[in-house]
Amino acid sequence: MGAGRRPRILAVVNQKGGVGKTTTAVNLAAGLALAERPTLIVDLDPQGNATTGLGIQKGGPHPTIYHVLLGATPPEKAIRPTVVDKLRILPSDIDLVGAEIELVGAMAREHRLRTAIEPVVGGYDFVIIDCPPSLGLLTINALAAADRVLVPLQCEFYALEGLTHLLKTVKLVRERLNPNLQVEGIVLTMFDGRTSVALQIRTEVNQYFPGQVFETVIPRNVRLTEAPSYGKPVMLHDLKSSGSIAYLELTREVLNHE
Repeated sequence: MGAGRRPRILAVVNQKGGVGKTTTAVNLAAGLALAERPTLIVDLDPQGNATTGLGIQKGGPHPTIYHVLLGATPPEKAIRPTVVDKLRILPSDIDLVGAEIELVGAMAREHRLRTAIEPVVGGYDFVIIDCPPSLGLLTINALAAADRVLVPLQCEFYALEGLTHLLKTVKLVRERLNPNLQVEGIVLTMFDGRTSVALQIRTEVNQYFPGQVFETVIPRNVRLTEAPSYGKPVMLHDLKSSGSIAYLELTREVLNHE
């Protein structure tokens, strides 16, 4: 990375669970690292699925993002290597549920994440933040720390309802906490081209949000659902699968946005 150049910090956000959010965060981060771009993934979800999906055991004495947010541990002590060279993770576990409560009374509580990771982000080209499935204080911290928001959107009937609410939240954060925050794009996930609903959603999203939708569409793919149980991103599980090819295409699009 060039001297003095800041990394791109992307928050992967959707307040709905089960939309391919962690799958997108993990596989985009892995794709960037495989493209020789040093990348840090920050697991900001108390479920810790990005952590286990990259082969890191939860629990035990090792510090997590919880300890970093509360100022108990410097970030460099909590960052761990992963199965992908050039990809590091700031892991999470269920303790993080407590952070949301403990931060409520804290000074500058919306900027805790930004302040906490500031000493280490200079070592990376990209920082990917995997947010919890809610628009609570942890997600607001991610939006306050990020430059860009990437929204995975499942191709299902109620998808657009939640999207409007999420984009309103992004606008509020831009006005009050982080004037630099932009939408990187919306990525359609779990796409099944055989269903009329999926095709209809794709048409509607492009119509309502022109220029904000990635060309790459992530298909429904069994290899994508298997890979986390092996503690690997999909590229290391099955490079030729449709899921792997799609996330490498998404990686290329994100790199072209630089």
